Amino acid sequence: MQKYDVIVAGAGHAGCEAACAAANMGATVLIITLDMEKIAQMSCNPAIGGIAKGQIIREIDALGGQTGIITDRTSIQIRMLNLSKGPAMWSPRAQCDRKKYSEEWRKKLEQTQELDIWQDEVENIIIEKGKVCGVVTRLGINFFSKAVILTNGTFLNGMMYVGSVMKEGGRVSEQANKSLTQQLINLGFEVGRMKTSTPARINGRSVDFSKLVCQEGDKDFRKFSFLPDIENNLKQRDCYIVYTNSLMHRIIESGLADSPLYNGAMQSTGPRYCPNIEEKIVTFAGKESHLLFLEPEGVDTEEYYLNGYSSSLSWDVQWEALRTIEGFEDVKIFRPGYGIEYDYFPPTQLYHSLETKIISNLFFAGQINGTTGYEEAAAQGLMAGINAVLKIRDLAPFVLQRNQAYIGVLIDDLVTKGVDEPYRMFTSRAEYRILLRQDNADMRLTELSYNLGLADKHRFDLLKEKTELQEEIINFITYNNISPDIINNFLQQCSTALIKEPTQILKLLMRPQVSMYGLISQISQLKILINKIPNNRRKEIIEAAEISVKYKGYIEREEQIAKKSERLENIKIPEDFDFHQLLSISTEARIKLTRIKPVTIGQASRIPGVSPSDINILLIHFGR
Repeated sequence: MQKYDVIVAGAGHAGCEAACAAANMGATVLIITLDMEKIAQMSCNPAIGGIAKGQIIREIDALGGQTGIITDRTSIQIRMLNLSKGPAMWSPRAQCDRKKYSEEWRKKLEQTQELDIWQDEVENIIIEKGKVCGVVTRLGINFFSKAVILTNGTFLNGMMYVGSVMKEGGRVSEQANKSLTQQLINLGFEVGRMKTSTPARINGRSVDFSKLVCQEGDKDFRKFSFLPDIENNLKQRDCYIVYTNSLMHRIIESGLADSPLYNGAMQSTGPRYCPNIEEKIVTFAGKESHLLFLEPEGVDTEEYYLNGYSSSLSWDVQWEALRTIEGFEDVKIFRPGYGIEYDYFPPTQLYHSLETKIISNLFFAGQINGTTGYEEAAAQGLMAGINAVLKIRDLAPFVLQRNQAYIGVLIDDLVTKGVDEPYRMFTSRAEYRILLRQDNADMRLTELSYNLGLADKHRFDLLKEKTELQEEIINFITYNNISPDIINNFLQQCSTALIKEPTQILKLLMRPQVSMYGLISQISQLKILINKIPNNRRKEIIEAAEISVKYKGYIEREEQIAKKSERLENIKIPEDFDFHQLLSISTEARIKLTRIKPVTIGQASRIPGVSPSDINILLIHFGR
């Protein structure tokens, strides 16, 4: 059997990104999946992006990953969330065709050079002298490699619940993996247990849509990938808003005795920010109504996903409660929602490269690290794939800092702080979110990826073109003035102060009431300049230029703060340093520093339980 550079166990979002990244960097890769018909399966909502998650997908794309491209090809609705707020909060979100999304990912894997697919299941890993060197599958086949990436999702000892019914499984109709966890425990890994749930799937033919509130998608240029020529000819679909009611709440309350969340069957921790409907009813007992979203699963199906109605109640309670919603009086379901428990491994057992500290060349990515969400999984998979290749080439790991990317925040939070519930990314987790906007992900990351050998020259050339065109626009409005007789009528329409003498165009753009498009409509020379930009990139570049001008002061201030923090990131801690010798720091700090083994003072400062005074002592010890 052929020996590979990298083996990836699992073909969910983490596994697919890991395999593609490693192969596109020139490594030979084998990805092993239980079912080739469910590659990159959207087990929950068939949507990509959302608050902070959309920024992650833009970053994945900027680094040369595939999720943004495949989302753009298969989206049936896209919206930019939070447009009423500043650009640091803007987050793209797309509803996808579930089936076509999986098909596109499979096509991508099959067409990627140096990447093989094997339908099977990894039951154990092969280890020699503390280093992973392959896997053993359920069919009894040994595949050998220089590195292994585990992306097992919810399949490790997965247990599914529908009311009092309990069945083993990693996903509906798919078996759980019952052997790998025990091997990892025997090797010294700490293991934990988490839970999540999914909603009932609705038959759209049984819904009276005339009673629902329609939610249309955006009509403009919004997309995820920075590549300009991605085709999507799919019919765009609407989503709908519905509400729970007091009768529905009473029906749900009547079924709590059989709910595994309340009868003791499920003891693990679930996602606080995406609770089951029964948890919402109990936690917010005084609230009369909750918002739900009815979202299409594709262009050629009547199946709908009821976002916000995740549940592990018995199927008949779920169905009866649904029928109380206005427009759902005669509703039929394709299948009930279910809860699932699964094993995860606390991510403090990883380096920032996502390599495990216990076994060399073994990497974890996705829900195995205690995260939730396709986006978080895909980001970890991409980084694990990159770092697996760098490790076997004896090169330094690729680690993104917190001021470089949301991906850097995600991995640093996992490795440094650990998790006590399924980790979900939010904009509030990022200290430098003005720097980490969705519009500038390519400017932050593409050159880094190009130097690694992942992002290709075409993508890098597009970045250079965008940078040059954006600078040309900014230079024009910086070095040109406009006279009152040309612009004052427009300023009056914008309800902003008139000018009395020729004024720098940039100063006018910095006014909140004035937009770049407004200035383009009034200034012929600016319009000529804009028309030179390729039409398929024009709106993106105009928006990027406007944001960089309007928020320049905020951006520069945050950059200064980030530079001050970088000093702690540059002070290294020896890998074999014995923290127990530092009796002047607290006992809690010594224990946590020894367990997590931070590689810099900056990382040590973010470990819960390590105080500022402990950090000062570390700084003194290391000569600063």
